[in-house]
Amino acid sequence: MSSVAGTPLVLDPGAQTVLDAVAADPAAPLLLAVTGPGGHGRSAYLQELARIYRRAGTTVVEDAPDGEIAPDAVLLVDDAHLLDEARLRALHRLVAARRHRVGVGYRPWPRPAPLVELADALRRDGQLVLLAPFTQERTAAYLAGVPEVGCRPDLVDFVHGQTAGVPRDVERLVRGLRGQENPAVAPAEPPRQVVLEFAADLDDVAPDVRRLLLAVAAGVPLPVDLLRALLGREPGEVDELVAATRAAGLLGADDRLAPVVRRAVTALSPAADRSAVWRRLTELQLARGGPVLPLVRSLLAAGVAGDCPAPTLEAAAEEALAAEPALAAELFAAATAAGRPATARQAVAAALAGDLDVALRLADRLLATATATDRAEAALVAATALAHRGQVSRSVELYRWSGGASADAFAAVGALATGQPAGAGTPGDERAGGPPTLQASAARLMADGVRESLSGPPTVALSTLVQAAALLEPGGRAVLLPDSPAALAALTAVHCGELDIAERVLDRAVASGIGGPLTVRRHRLVQAWILLVRGRTAAAADRLGTVTADGRPLESRDLLFATALELGIARRNSDLGALQHGWGHALEAVVRHPVDLFTLLPLGELAIVGARLGDLGRLEPYLGQARELLARLGDPPLWSTPLHWCGLHAAILAEQPAAADEHVAALRAAAGHSRYAAVVAAAAESWVEVLRGVVDPIRVEAAARGLHDAGLCWDGARLAGQAAIRTADRRAMTTLLDCARMLQGRPAGSTGGQRPAGGADGPVAEAGSAPHRLSDREREVAELVLAGLTYREIGDRLFISAKTVEHHVARMRSRLNCANRAELLALLRTVLADRPSTAAGAPWPRRSAP
Repeated sequence: MSSVAGTPLVLDPGAQTVLDAVAADPAAPLLLAVTGPGGHGRSAYLQELARIYRRAGTTVVEDAPDGEIAPDAVLLVDDAHLLDEARLRALHRLVAARRHRVGVGYRPWPRPAPLVELADALRRDGQLVLLAPFTQERTAAYLAGVPEVGCRPDLVDFVHGQTAGVPRDVERLVRGLRGQENPAVAPAEPPRQVVLEFAADLDDVAPDVRRLLLAVAAGVPLPVDLLRALLGREPGEVDELVAATRAAGLLGADDRLAPVVRRAVTALSPAADRSAVWRRLTELQLARGGPVLPLVRSLLAAGVAGDCPAPTLEAAAEEALAAEPALAAELFAAATAAGRPATARQAVAAALAGDLDVALRLADRLLATATATDRAEAALVAATALAHRGQVSRSVELYRWSGGASADAFAAVGALATGQPAGAGTPGDERAGGPPTLQASAARLMADGVRESLSGPPTVALSTLVQAAALLEPGGRAVLLPDSPAALAALTAVHCGELDIAERVLDRAVASGIGGPLTVRRHRLVQAWILLVRGRTAAAADRLGTVTADGRPLESRDLLFATALELGIARRNSDLGALQHGWGHALEAVVRHPVDLFTLLPLGELAIVGARLGDLGRLEPYLGQARELLARLGDPPLWSTPLHWCGLHAAILAEQPAAADEHVAALRAAAGHSRYAAVVAAAAESWVEVLRGVVDPIRVEAAARGLHDAGLCWDGARLAGQAAIRTADRRAMTTLLDCARMLQGRPAGSTGGQRPAGGADGPVAEAGSAPHRLSDREREVAELVLAGLTYREIGDRLFISAKTVEHHVARMRSRLNCANRAELLALLRTVLADRPSTAAGAPWPRRSAP
């Protein structure tokens, strides 16, 4: 415990008090028992006691006597548990005579009768020092005594966590850390030389103790009956083995191994012994119905899982399915390699893990060759995988073929999504499709919610879908879903302007893991979409980055959302280069995924981008399919309103006044459906009026604030900004520009009048004077500045000097009253976003009728 040079003993107060008393009066009587498991500092404590006595000039005898000892000598005997009966009884006689100062150290086990009598006499007539593992504070005190290592909190946590505070192991680990290049930094795992130091300890234990250690190293609770079968011992003998292992300081009082000890047992035991013990444990656990996954994990880590029986691998896979479907798929595959036929559960695991290629291959093979039960489950797997890949119609067929309450409900959701209300059916008798499990009830609510979204109030549909998501929160990780009820609830909420509800339901779904890894990307993409709608482009880009960080290809539905998000972010940042670069990928994503009800949001966003790039015609066939789908469903306002809103902006950019008027009329007709529809309809009317040169600042500001309060923060700021640069009234310009700045910077729902400070995505400074319209040349310069070009690069592109470019930028900054370049860029994004090719001063033709 103190072999690290210069490190003092670290003792609890009781043990230290005894040493202090001896140091203060070495001649005082002493009857002392020192006990603790191996490695807890018993020998070091007795050595310190001997040093104190010798420093005081007292003779110290450290061996059990064969005969008499001098009356003034101190007898300190260690490892009394190893002494024979004769020596133990001789010690007992010395203690009983009470004429000598005696200290005896021993382990808690073994406990021969003479040692029990000796220990009782020492405790009765003298003192007992019981050595226990270090607390976290004592571990920190030990580290503080080793200057080369230091006492940083993270290092203390590492050392204490690896050793469980056993002093011997703390010493070994600290000594190993001193040899590292940077000993003050906690490593990921103990140095190898530290692990190797346990070889002597393991060599000293009996074979059955080593087998016991290997069993405990598997990481599962081991009841006596399991150990009895493993070791071939009676319960009393098992208890003795456990006691001996604890006494050696290798097994904690809670019957667990400290991480560093577990690593040593696993690494230093012969591979044949290790695999034999663990395989036998898996067989015994499986036979008694106990958990086998922790054991199989140990086999995987040791690289010997291939020798595990196939039934054990299948049982472990079932245990892993809910929390770790990828591991479950790996274990099912190992069972198949061991000779077990492939089952539908293997396909389920692959699908939940997001490996739809494997899931579809297995499911398709099972549909042709498996039993009726496996064929039905394989059909569910195939239907789910195809839904995620955009083949919703084929997915509906497979759900209907497989049968069951959940499958019928999922088929109804798919039929409605593809505009087939007649094929969606209505809820039937739950008893005909099996028991009303949480999954079946959630699937039924999903179908009801989508159906209600087509004809009823949006609040009813939203409530039903949120309830469906809540039902799956307790155990939804292992449920195969064609779409997440939380995602459908969030999409419904976005379509009716309830963005706060959408965020909360997605947060809960992510926390509870609904749908497992298969739906993680779906949830994150919809979360990013909400951030995009709010105008928080930087946050949306960060969330999108978490979706694509692993490098795995996206399924077609997720790919459509991801590409629309990328272009939506670029459009709001006025990044023309990114729009042009990503347009081809976006068209490919549209081609790969047929139009359905739940992809109207990305389709509408891409329509605006296509119009911005002058390439709307290539998207028109898919927009036509969307209109036909909505028509088959009766043009439900909930789903058609955002598409008409996007269509309006696409028409504006494409300079199609008649098409814009049609979208405004459609939005006006749906205004009574919800507060969101009314807000969007009012904003649409203001947009076309502004473009025709009619700017009513009061009406425009009310419409812009309405958009902001409905969650469309960026759209609200943009409407006010566009109106500001199209009015000749200086006072109206100032009012609308201030409104744009405020809406661009404050969070949705805020009513405070104070202007926030500037930020990267946030507002610009207040305008102190009215701006003028930007000239065409200034607009060209502004767009290239926003694209990140230097003044020289802009000059080369526009055939003007860099000095002239600098002059244009200075004029814009002065006119818009921006305090710095950041404020100028933020305002230019608002003013120039989605700029139609029609010059700001050239209004659209006026309508002949309102």
